[in-house]
Amino acid sequence: MLADVTEEQLGDWAEELAVLIASLGHLFARPEPREVFADLMEGLLSDLRRKNGWTMAARAGHATPSRIQKFLNAASWSADALLEELRTCVAEHLGDAAASLVLDDTQVQKKGTKSVGVSPQHCGVTGDVRNCQVMVMLTYAAPGGHTFIDRRLYLPAEWTDDRARCREARVPQEVVFATKPQLAIHMLEQALADGVLFAWVVADCGYGRDTALRDFLHNEHLPYVLAVPVNLPLAGPPGKPAPGTKAIKRADHLLPYAQRRDQWERRSCGAGSKGQRYYDWTLFSVRLPTQEPADRFERQLLIRRTTDKKRLVGGRVDYEYAYFLVHAPIATPTVAAIEQAGVRWKIEEDNEQVKQLTGLDEHQVRKRIPWHRTITCTMLAHAFLTVQRARHLERPSAPANSEPPDQRQVCAPPPRTVAPMIRLTVTAVAGLLALTGLAIHHGDTELLRQHHWRTEHQTAAAISHYQRRDDPLPAHLRPSEANRSHQQDPPL
Repeated sequence: MLADVTEEQLGDWAEELAVLIASLGHLFARPEPREVFADLMEGLLSDLRRKNGWTMAARAGHATPSRIQKFLNAASWSADALLEELRTCVAEHLGDAAASLVLDDTQVQKKGTKSVGVSPQHCGVTGDVRNCQVMVMLTYAAPGGHTFIDRRLYLPAEWTDDRARCREARVPQEVVFATKPQLAIHMLEQALADGVLFAWVVADCGYGRDTALRDFLHNEHLPYVLAVPVNLPLAGPPGKPAPGTKAIKRADHLLPYAQRRDQWERRSCGAGSKGQRYYDWTLFSVRLPTQEPADRFERQLLIRRTTDKKRLVGGRVDYEYAYFLVHAPIATPTVAAIEQAGVRWKIEEDNEQVKQLTGLDEHQVRKRIPWHRTITCTMLAHAFLTVQRARHLERPSAPANSEPPDQRQVCAPPPRTVAPMIRLTVTAVAGLLALTGLAIHHGDTELLRQHHWRTEHQTAAAISHYQRRDDPLPAHLRPSEANRSHQQDPPL
């Protein structure tokens, strides 16, 4: 049977969690909040179906949820100090000069009108207007993994204009209305002040359209790849318009030029769960009417086209296009910008995982301070899972024959190749940790057997997806004598 995780490693994860919790004890002045913090973190990483004050209190053996509620609402500790510790942990284990900072917002649906920031707003999950909270998030996407490192609660104007409502939710008087891109700028300023290592800033068109955000990135000489709307104002590429085409005044006016010259390059912008994500790409040098690139930078418009035609809204069959504004040092390879266009999906994965695994959307707090405390704890839980996965994938593979030389047979058979296997996922780390190190009554051996069986079938499915698309298999899915990502376990 294939085995990518051993019982010893499961024990290591539980020990690492205990070490992390203990290392953060200095944030709390008394032993009681330290104990509740440990209960809360274990509850967020447990297999509870819903993760709120009631369920986590019951799991911890509390008679009522009052201890957890007091910890979140009234105890003396700083969510921002905990966030600083989170960023330090991520920088230590995932920090990489080639990393990207990814901006996006996520929504949590709520009932009623009392939860801080709740209002009828666009909800990305449902695609329509729902009663929800909106939070702007910042993901650190590095080669070793990706996780959140900052968050801001978006308060609509109907909240900031109603000071009585703000006082009820404990929103300070000095907090005024700020747009989502303005909140994003605050998070980028904090990342720069903390010396976070990164090479690119990436965001979707809700942020790419914002002039103030682009101005900030230009002033800081930061490379970026921002998705932009089709009506982004452009001054066009250098030179005269081609015969039969109109002057370039917005992003989609470049599409006829792209179709005329027909210089599309098919490239993958990253691996997905079913193989490489291939699109056709073309690039134009462009100018914006009111913005000049930073010194020794250039600005380009990257157009992405689906490889096949699709049935679009209204029944029309055509290719689907997307536009990305690129601001990078002169002579930056096109492939680097294409890769960053794909990095944007990392934050969507984080949004999904933090909601599914650590209960980001299941909190029941209403006021501003407990909101920041709860969200930061869920972020810390996800960061812990991400770091453990990254450290696991860095482990060297066990040699095919690990017996000492003097104990090997003289005519030993050739070493057995290591079977291909999908990489361990954050979701798998969360499931195994929840059902073993954080469980009350579970047999590790049986749970590992179930995990290994599931991993074998997921590996077969992953290989099938690559083969069906005629994509080359990644190294970790090809049979080899050494596999950097996994090691062979003895039979259970």
